[in-house]
Amino acid sequence: MTPKTAVSLATLVLAAALAGCGTTVPLNDVPVESRQTTPATGGTAAGGAGSKGTTAQSQVATVDLARGASETTPAARTIYFDFDSFIIKDDYKAVVEGHAKALAATRGKRLVVEGHTDERGGSEYNLALGQKRAEAVTRTLVLLGAADNQVEAVSFGKERPAVQGSDEAAWAKNRRAELKDR
Repeated sequence: MTPKTAVSLATLVLAAALAGCGTTVPLNDVPVESRQTTPATGGTAAGGAGSKGTTAQSQVATVDLARGASETTPAARTIYFDFDSFIIKDDYKAVVEGHAKALAATRGKRLVVEGHTDERGGSEYNLALGQKRAEAVTRTLVLLGAADNQVEAVSFGKERPAVQGSDEAAWAKNRRAELKDR
């Protein structure tokens, strides 16, 4: 195949691919829903009988990211995980989001995320799982606004338990990631 033929073939393939991306739905004919807010005094949403024709005020509070780090840093610094998992549970997403906001507001601030596991399993496995837990929190912090150079992930595996014991209550407290200032 000559270079000229290859370019022609590539052009045809590209043209065919772009032709397949077209849509037959005209976007200017798509209906747009228009809603009127219900006034606090008891009118109807459709603006019919009983409507006063006024709209309710928004109750959204503003957030000041310029506040000092001591005001924006959440008190919670531990994220707990399920057995053999490094997925951040919904219960702890607010903790991670709060730390991400504090890091984004104060670019000089640094955190170390320490990954820990319970005592079950081998040392190598637990070091790897602890690292995955720390990296999951680190990646989430970065996705939510922290800079890469502000966070560091380390693993201690099962070497630094928070609670001594060989029952589910102790294991649950040891499956964690801790956020520590650096």
